[in-house]
Order: sequence, then structure tokens, then C-alpha cells
Amino acid sequence: MTASTGQAGSPFNPDKHRVGRVLCFAAHPDDIDFGAAGTVAAWTAAGVQVSYCIMTDGEAGGFDPAHRADIIAMRDAEQRRAAKLVGVTDIHYLHQRDGYLEPSHEVMKAVVRLIREVRPDVVLAMHPERNWERIQKSHPDHLAVGEAVTRAVYPALENPFAYPELADAGLEAYKLPWLWLYAGPGERENHFVDVTDHVDAKLAAIHVHVSQHPDVAAMEVTVRQGMQHNAARAGLPEGRSAEAFHVVAVNGPDTIAGF
Repeated sequence: MTASTGQAGSPFNPDKHRVGRVLCFAAHPDDIDFGAAGTVAAWTAAGVQVSYCIMTDGEAGGFDPAHRADIIAMRDAEQRRAAKLVGVTDIHYLHQRDGYLEPSHEVMKAVVRLIREVRPDVVLAMHPERNWERIQKSHPDHLAVGEAVTRAVYPALENPFAYPELADAGLEAYKLPWLWLYAGPGERENHFVDVTDHVDAKLAAIHVHVSQHPDVAAMEVTVRQGMQHNAARAGLPEGRSAEAFHVVAVNGPDTIAGF
């Protein structure tokens, strides 16, 4: 996999910690592509199995009134084409209403169900904390994804008595090793992935979401500059590009249940 480099405080060591399966959560089609498609491309190129879960259908997105009648089908098609460009074909939807997403027990139970089905090494999700430097990263649906996934990961996911109907259906409790959060406050980001070799794939995936981009050129400049800024923050050589994450160790060798 493309090299990772962590700031002080990052618990993840790519030379030590194996990643074989990843489950990514997002609020809308295109969120993962903006936030983590370079890292996803690096994972899939290394043989990692990556799945997506999009919580809404993205029906409130876009800028062209002519797309209203077909926007859900359009955005689904865009997401599936974009995902294929970075090696992902397994996509799930929770079909929550765009703009109304909440970290409800309905959503949390669905998250627990899917994580128990997939049993990933890493759950990647949007950050539950607001980014005041660039509030556009902190759409209320984005924050709701982060809160719902974080609540689901502990304790419900690993508690056989939480949502007992899931265990009754054969979905046994599961202790997740890693939670990676994206699109959060810069001060929380403690881990960077060098995605220089996958910048073109990431941008190609973003370009697929044509229903969302009234100014494609400006979007691409912003994305490139953001990745270059992340690389500089990570101490990578000039000319490199990186994606940034807040990595949390959920269960490791030293984890004590309930503490």
C-alpha cells in the first residue's frame, strides 16, 4: 500500500498493522471521493477489499433544476462509476433523507448490522466534529454520519446485548480494531497517507460527479492544493500529495473492555 506517515499521536503503523478489509461511511454520493478516494485507491491496489455505505441518496444535491426528477438515479450512477475508478464495486445505501440525517437508533442499528456483516479491520467515516476553518466540510449530514458511526462502533457493535435481534439473526458482536475519520478539524488529524500515485484516480472519481460541479476547474485546483497542503503538514517532500485522517484505535492488544 502507499506509505502512511503519522503525526505524533497517531496509533496506526502501516508496517505493523494489517488492513485487509475496509468499510467506508459517507452522507452523500461523492463524499468519499473528495475525502478519501486516494487512500481507497491505494488500498484496493494493494489487494484490500473496500466497501462503501452511503447513508442518503443525495436527492438534495446538485445545482441544475432540470436534474430534479432524476437526481437520485443520476447520483447513484455517478457514485458507482466513481467507485469503480478506485477499485470499489460493493456499495450499500441506507436511504435516509438528504438533509435530515440524524444519529438515530434506526441509523445506528443499520451501521452495526453492516459492520457485523463486513467485519472490517478499518471503518472509515466522516468526522463528528465541526470544522470551523472550512465549514463546508461540516454539512449537518456529515456530522450525523460521524456521530452515528462513532456511537455504533462503541459500545453497540461489540455488545451482544445491544440490538439483540441482530445477534439472534446470526450477526455476532464484533470488536473493531480501527476507526479512521475524515473531513474533520485539522487539529484532530494525526495520520496522513501519501496518495501521490493515486491523485489522477481520485480526481477522475470526483469528475464523475458532474451533477455536483458547476465550476469543475476551480474544484480541481482546490482539491490538488488541499492534498499538497496535507503533504506539507505531514513533512513529505515537495511535490507529494496526501490525505489526512483522525485515526482512533478502538480495540488493540492493550484495550480493556469497558474502559
